[in-house]
Order: sequence, then C-alpha cells, then structure tokens
Amino acid sequence: MRIGLVTPYIYPLPGGVNEHVRYLYQELRARGHEVRIISASHGLQPGQDGDVIRVGKGFSVPSNGSMGNLTVSPRFNSQVRALLDRERFDLLHFHEPFVPFLSLVTLRQSTSVNIATFHAYAGWSLAYEFGRRALRGYAARLHGRIAVSAAARHFADRYFPGDYKVIPNGVDLSRLEGAEPIERWRDGTKNVLFVGRFEPRKGLLHLLKAYRLLRKAGCDCRLLVVGTGPQEREVRRYIMTRRMGGVELLGRVSDADKARLFATADVFCSPATGGESFGIVLLEAMAAGRPIVASDIHGYKGVVHRDEQALLVPPRDHRALAGALGRLLADEELRRWMGEAGRLRAAQFSWERVASKVDDYYGFVIRRLAAQGALPSGFRAEVPPAPPRAAERSGSIAAEAPVAAPAAADPIGRQPAVAQ
Repeated sequence: MRIGLVTPYIYPLPGGVNEHVRYLYQELRARGHEVRIISASHGLQPGQDGDVIRVGKGFSVPSNGSMGNLTVSPRFNSQVRALLDRERFDLLHFHEPFVPFLSLVTLRQSTSVNIATFHAYAGWSLAYEFGRRALRGYAARLHGRIAVSAAARHFADRYFPGDYKVIPNGVDLSRLEGAEPIERWRDGTKNVLFVGRFEPRKGLLHLLKAYRLLRKAGCDCRLLVVGTGPQEREVRRYIMTRRMGGVELLGRVSDADKARLFATADVFCSPATGGESFGIVLLEAMAAGRPIVASDIHGYKGVVHRDEQALLVPPRDHRALAGALGRLLADEELRRWMGEAGRLRAAQFSWERVASKVDDYYGFVIRRLAAQGALPSGFRAEVPPAPPRAAERSGSIAAEAPVAAPAAADPIGRQPAVAQ
C-alpha cells in the first residue's frame, strides 16, 4: 500500500510522537509498503526531503503541561489537495489527529482509509472539552483508532467515543542492548539517570530534592541529567544555591550517547507528576537492563509492573522517591534482578513486533470496510488477506501477561516492596 504518516509535530525534531513515526516508517517500509511522512517545516527546510513532505510552518505552544505544536499556512487547502492528488495514498495514518491544523486539513480532504493514533493522556482537556463538537465531524472520518495505552484510550474515548485498539509504543532493542558504558562515570560512584524535558510535568525538581536527601544521608551517588527545557534556569538555580555536588547537566545528547548513558546508569528514575500516556524512556531503561524508580501514574502502569521492573512511588513525594532510590542503590542483587526482568519485558515491545500489530490492524480495518462496501474512493491497493487464526488469538501487546524475572535471579524468593 501507499501509506502517509501524518505528524503535526516538526519532524524530525526530538519527541515521543516523532520517534514513534520514525520507527513505524522504517518498519512499514521493511514490510514492503511505500511510505511518506507528512509534517510541518521549521525555518528554511525544503518542502520535500526524500520521503518527508512538509506543509505549512510549525510553532511551539504550551499544551498539557508541556509544549505542543501549531501548524499554519495561508495556502493549506491548495497545498494539501496538491499533495494528496500527487501521492495517491491508499491509507493515511494520523498521529494526534486533532492537533491544529495540518492533521485537520489533511483529514478533511482525505479520500483514503483514515487511521489515527492517540498518544496523549491528561485528566481533562480544555481544548477537547470546548472543541469536541466542532471536531465531531472530523472524528467521524476516522475508519480506525489506535491508542498507545489504556490511559490514552480512556482519555480519547472520554471526548470522542468509539472503538480503540491499544497498540503500545516500541523500543529499539538493538541500539540499547549492546551499548558500552562511559568509563569516566564507572568509577565506583553509583549513577542515577534522568532523561526528559525540564518542565513541571517531568518532575526533575522533585528528583533533585530526593537526590539532596540521599547525599545528606551519606549515599555516594551521582545524578546524570539529560535534557533541556523551560525550567532549566530554575534547575540550575536550585543546584547552585544548595551547592549540590555530583549533578551532571548534559543537555541534549545523540541517540548513541543516550544509549551509552543508560548503560552507564545503575538506576533510572522517572519522577513524572502525571499527564504521561505511556513512558518511552521506561522502555529504553528496561531494554538497557536498568532497574527503575518511577512515579505511580496511570500512563506507566501498562509499561512496567510494580516490584518487577520498577519501584513505584507516589508522584511529587521526594521523600518516597529518595527512599526507593536509596534501596536500589544499596542492593546490587535487587538491581540485577529487576534489570533482568526489565530486559524480558522490553522484548515484548520491539518495533518489529509493534509495527506488525499496526499493519495487522490496517488490514482488519480495510477488510471491514470492504465487507461493508464502504472502502473510500482513494483506496486502490488489494485488500489484505486475513491473518492465520493463531495470530488473531494473540491479542494486543498491552494485554499480555506480566513477565516475571527468572526464579534463579532471586534465590531467596524476595518480593521487593516500595519504599515509603
């Protein structure tokens, strides 16, 4: 099939949705499809760069406690019409379909099979609350809906009721499994790693408070911090005014360096306060075999299992965070046990496997439309055959049974408890 992956964010700038689109593009091409990525431009980027097609200009705007994107163009309708006439897509896959305005204009003009993936989670959305009536017609143009987690499904279904298939994000296992640690930080001091934007939702200030408690208690540890963001000045001020040693602010790093930092870490920490639909960084930590301390929030519960791959603590509770980190840093056997459980769990989320689930869902939606005589006029490919019955019975990745660590990894039969 000819497939267009529509992302409202400026591709390939860093971000969870763009990373999802990048790996899905690679895997769908490996499965024999012709794939293009439709995105916005930023600055003087060309209108087309290989398989990346850019329409309109993207601007960052505050959204859901983070930064979202708004795409505008004075010629949106004519540009999108020309794009769709030229590319003749059989299927368009929209990632966050209701982010203005690229996705909305493309969805309105589409004559293809329309699939959407919903990535976001929040307890309540002002934009969706007041905009859902206006967006109802756009939602009706979707032939299939995917959510990356049960939390994302619940959030989307609250405003746009319908049938959602849960297919999670994936992780690049090969990039993380063979990474070499950075030797200068393998000096006997234990390393705690944070990866994320410097914004309230990611909880970095809560981690800094927990780290300060650990240092005061005599714990010999170092904090490696990857990322940037609007709270950077506040973060630096907090570190300097309290004269906190051992904090390494590393800024943005390449994928290769990030993999090496995961290999360097003894514990990975994600103290997010909420608003997370999934937690890709948790998958990366597990693929690297690293035990996790994370907030006990909805979006993380479909990724890690409590006391198997991660110790979960109440969000915004830096004392509980310090207790859980201290427990893991002091117990090498527990770290090894949870790290191995993480590797086993992460294998279920390989991009090859996730893309296979997405491709199977495309086929399911197309066959359903064909049976109803409702295939849109733009669909010109052959209708995919039904998969074998065994594949149909396998269910979604998110619904599979938890993976426990091997019995030999914990000879005393211990079940680690969350530190309070």
